[in-house]
Amino acid sequence: MRKTGQNTAVAAMSAPDASESSTAFPTIAPRRGAHWVAERLRKAILQGAYGHGRRMPAERQIAQALSVSRGTVREALKLLREDGMVERRVGIGTFVAPSGGTREEDVAELTSPLELMEVRAAIEPQIVRLVVLNAKPRDMAGLAEMLAGLERCGADREAFSEWDQRFHLAMAEATHNPLMIEIYRQINHVRSHTQWRAIKDKVLTPERIAAYNREHRQLFEAIRARDVEAALALVSAHLDSARGDLLRR
Repeated sequence: MRKTGQNTAVAAMSAPDASESSTAFPTIAPRRGAHWVAERLRKAILQGAYGHGRRMPAERQIAQALSVSRGTVREALKLLREDGMVERRVGIGTFVAPSGGTREEDVAELTSPLELMEVRAAIEPQIVRLVVLNAKPRDMAGLAEMLAGLERCGADREAFSEWDQRFHLAMAEATHNPLMIEIYRQINHVRSHTQWRAIKDKVLTPERIAAYNREHRQLFEAIRARDVEAALALVSAHLDSARGDLLRR
């Protein structure tokens, strides 16, 4: 991409979403974490700002355009790599994947929140069963780290959403089943779609965040104790709570 074209694409990426502003009511600026940055980059790719197989701007350029740190940009690019939207070429840079991630975006557009919960209800109990059987000490340490991150979030909805996805992905990784891990990455891709922003604002109250974290803690303790029956009961109850919150919103 020529330099002028790349600059135009960076400018388009940094332009505010209509959903982030309002002429009627004052708004609070969104927390610009890795998932927020990844969503902006994903939109830019799908809108054609960066063609398939073309090089992405440098991390420094993206960080400046979106007013975030380079560390946040690196984490966002990692999320896009996990989704198959970009690929890293050592010593050269980051490039849009030839497929452009279109299939994943179509799935995210088509999947409703309740349909996603149906998939989670089918997949996550088996994930928990495999974690109890297969998790290594380093996996448990990783889960403990994700749980600590969740419990530090307080009432911050964006931070909770990011750490919640990391926690559940860490459980999938602890199964040591590559296909299960890839399936859960796809689940997280759907969960990070923009349609979830309005839902989070309604569902993730400080009280519900605290309740979810109590459930996360109980689930972790059951897994650590290798109590498969308790862990299965807890993950089912956790998913039932989340589904109930969606139905009541």
